[in-house]
Amino acid sequence: MNIIVTGASRGIGNATVKAFASTGNHKIIAVSRSGDRLDELRKECLIINPEMEIITLPADIGHIGFEKLLLPVVKKIGGIDILVNNAGKMINKPFSELTGNDFDELFNINVKSVFNLVKILIPYFNIDSHVVNISSMGGFQGSLKFPGLSLYSASKGAVAILTEAMAEELKNDGISVNCLALGAVQTEMLEEAFPGYKASLTPDEMGKYIADFALNGNKYFNGKILPVSVSTP
Repeated sequence: MNIIVTGASRGIGNATVKAFASTGNHKIIAVSRSGDRLDELRKECLIINPEMEIITLPADIGHIGFEKLLLPVVKKIGGIDILVNNAGKMINKPFSELTGNDFDELFNINVKSVFNLVKILIPYFNIDSHVVNISSMGGFQGSLKFPGLSLYSASKGAVAILTEAMAEELKNDGISVNCLALGAVQTEMLEEAFPGYKASLTPDEMGKYIADFALNGNKYFNGKILPVSVSTP
């Protein structure tokens, strides 16, 4: 499989890439702004599976011109079978203190980057390809909401609806699109937003789940928003 994972330098994205490495001799494009962390990820993946191919792409997916860096790599490996839109940002701030810049930053990274990346890759997706958008239980209708996460939750809710719409429009092109609404996972992002909070799931556990779903979930689902949480909404 030819696979792209964004937000691959740490947390769930990092663990997902390593989980893919353990499942077969895939070709993986790992995207993140942190080149040093991507270099370390590459070394770890090749220890897990020396036969796989990992291409690290240090880049900002929200930056104009990102496609000029990505598309030559996509063409070289022969198209894309799986895209995991994992890159994201969280801002924990009371609603009354949020700014227009906060809104633009969160929606640009969490929503617009998904829109842009899928759009530029449409001609390069192989038949029976699978787009997996990573959302949050905070963006899942009827779930418990937390103070300080209004814009984050709204952006993740937008990803969910965008997923449903893309799945309908792309199904005739042989592209399935699904969304995983994740509960709490013990990542650096979670620690930064909620210092001291301990989640029951590790990035490695969630990474294995995401990799397996990306490889097999489109056999059973399309256009679905699936909660992945040990708690009820």
